Amino acid sequence: MTLPPPEQPDARRPSLGPVAKPKRYVFVLLENFTMLCFASAVEALRIANRMAGEALYEWRLAGEGGEIAYCSAGVGFKLDMDLEELSRDDVVFLCGGIDVKSASSKALLNWVRREARRGVVTAGLCTAGYTLAKAGLLDGRRATIHWENHDSFLEEFEEIELTKSVFVMDGNRYTTAGGTASIDLMLKIIADDHGEDLANAVADQLIYTSIRTDQDTQRLSTPTRIGVRHPRLSKVIQMMEANIEEPISPSVLASDIGMSTRQLERLFRRYLNRSPKRYYMELRLQKARNLLMQTDMSVINVALACGFTSPSHFSKCYRSQYNTTPYRERGSQAGRLSV
Repeated sequence: MTLPPPEQPDARRPSLGPVAKPKRYVFVLLENFTMLCFASAVEALRIANRMAGEALYEWRLAGEGGEIAYCSAGVGFKLDMDLEELSRDDVVFLCGGIDVKSASSKALLNWVRREARRGVVTAGLCTAGYTLAKAGLLDGRRATIHWENHDSFLEEFEEIELTKSVFVMDGNRYTTAGGTASIDLMLKIIADDHGEDLANAVADQLIYTSIRTDQDTQRLSTPTRIGVRHPRLSKVIQMMEANIEEPISPSVLASDIGMSTRQLERLFRRYLNRSPKRYYMELRLQKARNLLMQTDMSVINVALACGFTSPSHFSKCYRSQYNTTPYRERGSQAGRLSV
């Protein structure tokens, strides 16, 4: 990819010292990658060059075959290179998206392992954290991934400390939750490289008014997500979400927040138009659906992971919720979750 010449600086640009050599990023585009996470990262680098009035960063697009990679929106990107040996000063950003498991080929895993052994900084944007994990590059480290893939990641990679952060930088391994989280990671990198003033100038150009850190979580707060600002209701839902494999009875939930079971029932009916038991069941079935679509776990193990001790009961509840059986859901490639 030929880089445009840097624009002339203006009065708004931060004052920087001389830059000896541009830092090079190699974006590895996995099949069906998410365009937003890739574009967000590249745009941050481009704007940093513009605001500095010089080429602080350069980038290349890579992928298996070195020809064209298609994003999940169907747009093709011409690649600059195949999976070639890189300079140790390069930074590798793997860009994932839909069905990252299939996109994480043996050739890609071997390549990223080899580059990591040579000391290259390696990042996984969006679902590409799975690729890094599959390659064994996140063992014993902290990481994050898009919330929709959180359950399946936890089941497959127990040795990794998975967080719900927007992004995580653990040594020379970076991961993001996807989407605009790429901007937050790049702003952090730009600030570390060239100072907060430049990072803030880039954020202003992006109309990015709330810069998140690695301490921020990727999902909306429970009250915002459910559209209800009731502290006791929010606390109960958080308890439910944290106890899917071993569900807590409504009476215990009510007791923990200082209510009677009947009061808890009325609370759920008033704000969510369903009973606590029904809401809890929906949470458990949603996790089951994620696991069925994103992992190779057996249907029985999925049932156990979601608090169902009887496969027949699990199948009955699943059919009632999704109008299909867990076995048919597992066989449906068209139903794979996207990011």
